[in-house]
Amino acid sequence: MTALPAPPAMRGAQWWFFLITGICWIIIAWVVLRFSLTTVETIAILAGVVILAAGVMEAVHAFTAPGWRWLHGVLAGIFLVTGVVAMLHPGNTFFWLSAFIGWYLLFKGAADVVLAFLTKEENDAWWLLLVVGIIELIFGFWAAGRFERSAYLLIVYVAVIALTHGVTDIVAAFRMRKLAH
Repeated sequence: MTALPAPPAMRGAQWWFFLITGICWIIIAWVVLRFSLTTVETIAILAGVVILAAGVMEAVHAFTAPGWRWLHGVLAGIFLVTGVVAMLHPGNTFFWLSAFIGWYLLFKGAADVVLAFLTKEENDAWWLLLVVGIIELIFGFWAAGRFERSAYLLIVYVAVIALTHGVTDIVAAFRMRKLAH
């Protein structure tokens, strides 16, 4: 949902904000994939941190998106609560996090596929959003099917979410820059 055209106030000097956040998301994805963790608590805390970051970004989108602000606000609330719970009770929330991330990928993937086609006329990179949405859907279906998979699979889910956020934020940044010029 981050590849929407920016409102006029955000098209100018703030395009770099989305570029920086996109780069940070990609770095987070790379760092997450480099972990070789063996404890459920550590993985749940790591997932909580990424979910909190996603909540902050959704809150930013709630104020800057041209439409669907209420949905970004709802997602921000859900992500922030989930991230805090995951960090406070990591052992008890591991399987719940797997389910949450699987369903999140399903819904986000479906939304990105629909959004890609809806913004095809204005968005030169619509196909990239379509590819990201399809990848999210594939991972979401796979994750939603079984939550008792290994702890390392949760790391992959977290990395996929971070990577897709990074790619869509970078595309949105360059789109804002293009619209400003």
